[in-house]
Amino acid sequence: MVSNEKKYLTTASGAPVGDNQNSITAGHRGPTLIQDVHLIEKLAHFNRERVPERVVHAKGAGAHGYFQVTNDVSKYTKAAFLSEVGKSTPMFIRFSTVAGELGSADTVRDPRGFAVKFYTEEGNYDLVGNNTPIFFIRDAIKFPDFIHTQKRNPHTGRKDPNMVWDFWSLSPESLHQITYLHGDRGIPATLRHMNGYGSHTFKWVNAEGEAVFVKYHFIAEQGVKALDPELAAKLAGENPDYHTEDLYNAIDNGDFPEWKLYVQIMPVEDANTYRYDPFDVTKTWSRKDYPLIEVGRMVLDRNPENYFAEVEQAAFSPGHFVPGIEASPDKMLQGRLFAYSDAHRYRIGANHEALPINRAKSEVNNNQRDGQMRFDGNGGSAINYEPNSFNGPVETPENKTSPFEVSGFADSVAYDSDDHYSQPRALFRDVMDDGERTRLIQNFVDHLSGVDYDEIKLRQISLFYKVDPELGERVAEGLGLSVPETAK
Repeated sequence: MVSNEKKYLTTASGAPVGDNQNSITAGHRGPTLIQDVHLIEKLAHFNRERVPERVVHAKGAGAHGYFQVTNDVSKYTKAAFLSEVGKSTPMFIRFSTVAGELGSADTVRDPRGFAVKFYTEEGNYDLVGNNTPIFFIRDAIKFPDFIHTQKRNPHTGRKDPNMVWDFWSLSPESLHQITYLHGDRGIPATLRHMNGYGSHTFKWVNAEGEAVFVKYHFIAEQGVKALDPELAAKLAGENPDYHTEDLYNAIDNGDFPEWKLYVQIMPVEDANTYRYDPFDVTKTWSRKDYPLIEVGRMVLDRNPENYFAEVEQAAFSPGHFVPGIEASPDKMLQGRLFAYSDAHRYRIGANHEALPINRAKSEVNNNQRDGQMRFDGNGGSAINYEPNSFNGPVETPENKTSPFEVSGFADSVAYDSDDHYSQPRALFRDVMDDGERTRLIQNFVDHLSGVDYDEIKLRQISLFYKVDPELGERVAEGLGLSVPETAK
């Protein structure tokens, strides 16, 4: 927007700049002088304008909005922002791809990050999920290895299908997610036309201390739409920021995207008897067993004023809970509780929580002081320890994490189930129609065609055959191979 108000250029320290077109030199053709502090400041800041990009979810788009409660769920959780119908909470969302770098294309086949920051009166609550209800792996110890396969080969510097499919073919737990990813929903038409999921299992606790387990589902009111792979590839070359542009333009034009939030609720006692481990993020809960319960609506109605300050510096962590919402024993979630905040401390500093986009709207009282780029009052003259005798902030015992039972020996323990096949089988046989199955198989064939080693292809074909013989046989046929006898 053009403003008639006249503004004067200054240095970072506020001094007026007399000449922004010509550097100071020793005479007409002499060397540039180091006394040109404006030039030095500009070049030095320019060299430091980019913070390290996120290792994963580097390419993203974001928007502001609000979340409004539409159904009373207070019997399940004491979270204040969910306490009554009609209550509205400001929020910020960041959508992102997973594997690509900051300048990569929006329209690649990849999960989409779906990270929501709720600015509640009890502090920030971050729900850091994806547009898929499951994930590739189920233990955080495998996450660095998995992401390395999605990045560049350290030898060639290129994305490498050999790495991708070698890892997947050696990790049958990935079958559910890769079947979902290579289906029609693998490339969303826009960020507005996809669902979002918390993916993990979380715990809700009510005012009486009673707990339930919960899964989150954000269902797009715009409907779910996907891109044809050929069109997606064309857009990746012609407009790599297609999704970012679409989201910005929709909001700018007043076409505010909206999602309905639903949850599945599981009684705590069911966790030990359910037919799937409810904390295994490669599995979903049946909606017949645990129907969707409406919670509220999320509306995006304001674009960021500055991309770097808001979208790039936005820092989400699954460990940002509020009273009434807690972690579950999900091993992937447990690892993320540490890893996300640690990544932000490295990327944008120890004081990243004080940045405007991340700072809680509620009052913040803690004893974390000093560090690089401390740009607020740094706690002033207040005492920086607890307990103390000088009226410092005190703990609130009523907000302790609810107790939970543990058992067994401290050990490297695997999930009990090796059933990696029944849920992708149900997705292939019962959810997908004939056309979807055909497109899924073609997407698998196209992706596997880039693999140089038949050993890897055959290993993956064997896993597909265990999901469904038709899937294994048709992928093998598309690759000009046969299903190994050992798989049958």
